[in-house]
Amino acid sequence: MQEVSRYAVGIDVGTTTVRAVVSHIDASTGTPTIVGVGRALNSGMRKGMVVNLAGPGKAIDEALGEAERMSGYQVDRATVSINGSHILSTRTDGMIAVGALDHEINHEDLARIEEVATLGKIPANREILDIVPHAYRLDGQDNIKDPLGMTGTRLEIDALVVSALTPHLANLQRTVEAAQVAPHSIVASGVAAARAVLGEQQMENGVALIDIGGATTNVALYEEGDLQYAAVIPLGGANITNDLAIGLKTDPEIAEKVKLNHASAIDRANEQVTVKQGGETYNFDTQDIDEIVEARLEEIFEAIQRELKKAGRAGKLPSGVVLTGGSAHLKGLADYAKNYLGLAARIGKPSGYGGVADDIDQPQFATAIGLMLIDASGTHLPIDDGHKKVKLPNVNLKKTSSRIAKFLRGFKA
Repeated sequence: MQEVSRYAVGIDVGTTTVRAVVSHIDASTGTPTIVGVGRALNSGMRKGMVVNLAGPGKAIDEALGEAERMSGYQVDRATVSINGSHILSTRTDGMIAVGALDHEINHEDLARIEEVATLGKIPANREILDIVPHAYRLDGQDNIKDPLGMTGTRLEIDALVVSALTPHLANLQRTVEAAQVAPHSIVASGVAAARAVLGEQQMENGVALIDIGGATTNVALYEEGDLQYAAVIPLGGANITNDLAIGLKTDPEIAEKVKLNHASAIDRANEQVTVKQGGETYNFDTQDIDEIVEARLEEIFEAIQRELKKAGRAGKLPSGVVLTGGSAHLKGLADYAKNYLGLAARIGKPSGYGGVADDIDQPQFATAIGLMLIDASGTHLPIDDGHKKVKLPNVNLKKTSSRIAKFLRGFKA
């Protein structure tokens, strides 16, 4: 019988790619060691949101199948990412009376004040992904980080609530459950990526995580050790690819090769570059490439700066910005971010785990590893099955049995 608690699983359901990470938890130290990694091209999603249930279900199935064969562990529960511009962060507060003067604050009191802080302040068509307490106030004493065990009669809270639209969350749950996986918890992609690449000191000083994926850009801002703001911009690396295809008058497959191998975020001397595809050779000027890439990057970073201004932290983050996601590989992106945002900038690589796997320490795996680390720690809000359980859709589940069959065949080999 499998010991579920000894494993942690993260599934990053990206618009263009699904990535799965399976880790084994050391019983004595609690350190996760990555034992399985899988990835698969995704379809049926647009700008981080599910628009066709079967596509992401198939991609999750394939990515998990690869990770299961590598790890020898059959996945049935995981922490999963959610994405899309419908994700919002809202500041809220609340107050409760907790009893007599000698009453000690307990977990029940904390749960009750979180409920009061969200009641009527989060619209009925939204589901809460996370509640981040910024500070508590107990009988007039301000800036308490953890009131557990303290005595008092009046407890107040100042918190941040991260929420998602219920239909989008339900569709994500349906497609994950169609792959025979129960979501243990669902976490905003940017928050998960931050868990993998940001250090405690950075989050204390003030830092912004910028996760530039295929079709979206996540912004997660941290200060005083807590998440202060989260937003999703519906622009990403796929927009750069499409612009190159149009501007260079070439196919998207060739444009993607140009982006990966020859594009740059900073200006260069003009020269010709060559791309080979299907036996054909194509030549392009770097000046043309740079002009196209710069125009789209300006739009993306203008939107990022707008989010930082909304949070009141534009140009005011001592630890600057940390860039992750597949598009973080774009040459010179850190320098571009530094110049445009007026902040220190670096490319973030995941940490906090053991094990060795090819390319796992790359920016595109930050979200999947962050989800795995959250799954290992068990610190995020679990899915309330009684409230959010949804009926499985009528989709073809033959792919599911194929994944389990492949897993079982691995033991017979």
